[in-house]
Amino acid sequence: MSVPVSVEPSPEQPRRRRGLQTLRNQAAAVPRAWLPGAIGYACLLIGLVDIASAVFPKLRHSKMHSFAGQLPGGTTSLAAVGTMMIGILLVLLAHALRRRKRRAWRAVCVLLPVGAVLHIVRWHQIGPAVVSLAVFAVMLVHQREFYAKADPRTRWRALVNLIAMGTVSGLLGLLIVSTRTKYEIGHPALFERLQHVAYGLFGFEGPIRYTNERMSDLVAYLLGGLGLLTAFTTAYLALRPGKPKPELTPEDEEKVRGLLDRHGERDSLGYFALRRDKSVLFSPTGKAAISYRVVSGVMLASGDPVGDVEAWPGAIKVFMAEAREHAWVPAVMGCSEVGGEVWTREAGLDALELGDEAIVDTSTFSLAGRAMRNVRQMVKRIERNGYSCQVRRVSELTVEEKYRIAEAAARWRGTDTERGFSMALGRFGDPLDDNCVVVTAHKDPEEGESGDDLKAVLHFVPWGPDGISLELMRRDRAADPGLNELLIVAALQAVPALGVRRVSLNFAMFRSALARGERIGAGPVLRAWRGLLVFLSRWFQIESLYKFNAKFQPEWEPRFLVFPNTRDLPRIGFAAMQAEAFITLGMPRFGRKRQREGLMPAPAGQTVTEAA
Repeated sequence: MSVPVSVEPSPEQPRRRRGLQTLRNQAAAVPRAWLPGAIGYACLLIGLVDIASAVFPKLRHSKMHSFAGQLPGGTTSLAAVGTMMIGILLVLLAHALRRRKRRAWRAVCVLLPVGAVLHIVRWHQIGPAVVSLAVFAVMLVHQREFYAKADPRTRWRALVNLIAMGTVSGLLGLLIVSTRTKYEIGHPALFERLQHVAYGLFGFEGPIRYTNERMSDLVAYLLGGLGLLTAFTTAYLALRPGKPKPELTPEDEEKVRGLLDRHGERDSLGYFALRRDKSVLFSPTGKAAISYRVVSGVMLASGDPVGDVEAWPGAIKVFMAEAREHAWVPAVMGCSEVGGEVWTREAGLDALELGDEAIVDTSTFSLAGRAMRNVRQMVKRIERNGYSCQVRRVSELTVEEKYRIAEAAARWRGTDTERGFSMALGRFGDPLDDNCVVVTAHKDPEEGESGDDLKAVLHFVPWGPDGISLELMRRDRAADPGLNELLIVAALQAVPALGVRRVSLNFAMFRSALARGERIGAGPVLRAWRGLLVFLSRWFQIESLYKFNAKFQPEWEPRFLVFPNTRDLPRIGFAAMQAEAFITLGMPRFGRKRQREGLMPAPAGQTVTEAA
């Protein structure tokens, strides 16, 4: 006879069941990656059909055409205008739907049913109405997929909308007028058609006359609707409250500086988290932080998280949660190998080697030896030409010297916009940056000459207690070639007296590909990739930076780009070039002089030039 034996569950079993349930809940909560895209493209297609139905008369004919013809002309004409306006709005909102924007979801949930009713009432087409209602039902069932908050607002969008919508409205208006030639009286020329469109967009009667009064009213309503939609969307974007640009608040800056004091020696890019046009997120414990900027829907961070490595996962989770909440694409530029490993492990992202950072150990640097022959000869030649260098902490400069250096650096800049994001501070001479190191090159004017003796400047930011990282390199374009080499050598030879052992120079993109591609035995793919990089170096300093850094025999530290998917790389690359100011989308300065602001503001009531 068998006796039932009760087996006590082990303490691990409830824990495992809870863990499995948690995993199931997380899996159920994971958004469907394909659904917003499918709905967005469906709304785009519906919008295009609506626009086509309003613009092209032949697309409206069906068995119910005779019934629709019995409706009052004003009613059917207004329905045509409504259908076209809904179609344009659906096309505009399709991209936001694909990005899971909640506001776009709310707007489309209103537009789709209204559009379906208008199709039935005026266009007497059951098919498009059924499709619209089906998409509307899917959106209601899966409304949790659309959770993202709106992007930061800016007044520039109103101006861009006015130009873009004005152009589209003009082209659509010309198409509307040109597809109704059989109703026109006479044979109006292209200029008269353009006049009619321009008058119609502003609600006035144009020069073209129609044989059918209903057709005349329909064209007028359609053109007036396009103008009204352009004015309404522009006014909405211009009048809604603006959201401030990303900025580092004084409280956040103080916290980040505290983290750098304790852990700043870990990453040479850590000090650039103090750029004041970045936002910052902290880990739940406050022991780590990530600075970022949102550019074209990409949440772009640079370097490693600042702070304790053990707190990095917490900061990364906060970062990813913020990206999910707004449906931004998360990306990190220039993180170290350790940082890349943490990002890929904690956030499930991928990593791509972006290039190498040149780091020189000042305790072993020397101009002796055959490898340094070219640099040694160039430095000697520049010194014989009368150039000398000064290496100082920024705290040693007077206010007048700070303004003088800042004004000169802005004057020597090749563009109107200050470039840099991942390895640039964007300011000079701030009292909180007194530990920075500045290297200046001077040349006394020759007899009969007048002018400033300042010819070039280097600016380094702190990298922990015994390191500095190059932030700015500018020189007078009229100065002798080789001046940058003199500045670097002067810095490497003088900073050990300031307690600096490590110096981070420029970042060389795709250095390994350039180095391997020029070696004997390199394959055809590698040679082709190097050839492309050399070709791009005509516009971007890729090969030149690598060769310049290599002169000083540095140690190369790889840097990585962290990203979600390969398909996001073009978008991330475009956003990164915007952040670095290689691409600027601002409006052109028509009729205005070029203005180059300095790296530090002048006192109240005084220009930078006067302060210098």
